[in-house]
Amino acid sequence: MAIQERFITSEEEAKKFIAEQAAKIKEEVGNDKAIVALSGGVDSAAVALLGHQALDEQLKVIFVDHGLMRAGEPDWVVKTFAESGIKVEVMKADDLFFGNLAGKTHPNDKRVAIRNSFYNEVLPQAAKEWEAKYLLQGTILTDIEATAQDSKAPQHNVLEQIGINIDSKLVEPLKELRKPSVRQVAKALGLPESVWNRMPFLGPALAGRVVGEVTREKVVIIRKATVIVEEELEDTGAFQYFVTLVHHEVPNNDRTKIGYAVAVRCVDSQDAVTASPTKIEWEKMIAIRDRIYQEIPEVFRVCWDLSEKPPAAVEWV
Repeated sequence: MAIQERFITSEEEAKKFIAEQAAKIKEEVGNDKAIVALSGGVDSAAVALLGHQALDEQLKVIFVDHGLMRAGEPDWVVKTFAESGIKVEVMKADDLFFGNLAGKTHPNDKRVAIRNSFYNEVLPQAAKEWEAKYLLQGTILTDIEATAQDSKAPQHNVLEQIGINIDSKLVEPLKELRKPSVRQVAKALGLPESVWNRMPFLGPALAGRVVGEVTREKVVIIRKATVIVEEELEDTGAFQYFVTLVHHEVPNNDRTKIGYAVAVRCVDSQDAVTASPTKIEWEKMIAIRDRIYQEIPEVFRVCWDLSEKPPAAVEWV
């Protein structure tokens, strides 16, 4: 049966939703324990706060440090949520994820490797250690619809649809909402604007911003480029802006060395269902190009992605 979308457009509606969902979570979990994996994005953050409000010490909040996040992400997440009264336990798993990604070049194979690493290895281990019978997850309506429309999109956290079976019982309090409504809820929960208004970030993290095999070297490069692009475009008001490592066999001017090509993408959108390229001043584009050249000498070519969605997806991989 199709899920009816729920719209949250005011603080009053958000607080009503929070009270309802906290009560439902408490009723469903009862006296058992639960776990939630926090990525730092608004969806998982809202669920973590809802779960904390409903369950308090019955809930363990974890951050999986798989080595694929943006610069400083683990420390930022721990510090930010400590200020909201939530202790985040960091689980280091970079060796596991890079090992499972080794040799894989097809986008679907990489998504499956990340998905299986997370749901078949890391989360079961965390749930077992905590003796958690429930898993709280920030699935939203757009995730469910996108997975239903595209069976080749297993990065979406819709476990039943993509054939993932877990021992823990799944709790998804945001599944009636899209991103704008989730932001209203997160704001009403008291999260800082750096969280409730945070730009969307894809599930496979920086692995989804590398075309071809994902290696530690490539992730270091795309992480540095991401810092540059986010700093330079944060004042645009765009829905999303990022950079993708699109090729790794690009010759330099005299063809004595091989380096990398990256593509910058900046789009306007309401819900990521459709998107159009943001109009960026030429001087800004040149400034980004020059910073990438100066700060990342391994990159020989910088491109700008002007694709619409549809036909292109927002992300490359």
